[in-house]
Amino acid sequence: MKIQNNQFFSIEQLQAKYFTQSKQGQKGTDAGNSLSFQDVLNRTAESAEKPAGVRFSKHAANRLAERNIELTDNQMERLQEGTVKAGAKGINDSLVLVDQLAFIVNIPNHTVVTAMNQTEADESIFTNIDGAVII
Repeated sequence: MKIQNNQFFSIEQLQAKYFTQSKQGQKGTDAGNSLSFQDVLNRTAESAEKPAGVRFSKHAANRLAERNIELTDNQMERLQEGTVKAGAKGINDSLVLVDQLAFIVNIPNHTVVTAMNQTEADESIFTNIDGAVII
């Protein structure tokens, strides 16, 4: 904000001019779209209740491609369901088993970190997880 000398005689005049301008600018851009604080709060709560879709990290996407693993819509839904259930139990990094597929999922980020067939897992040992969901 550039202020020219001798345009204002007091801080109050300066505040009144710029505060009034910013308020008018906001009213102009929000015309017809104004929401109350309660409306914004309700929308935020609704979006928090709707689980975000599971994403795949670059590593997990590469593993799926390398291992020729293709997920059906049903398997994706179940993976999402397992992720939601793990989150409800406070798990941060979960093993989610769907059919013969094993996924390590970072629950707070809804991100699959790696994926494999259960038969490919070395000795069936999974590390760096704090929970498991079989779905």
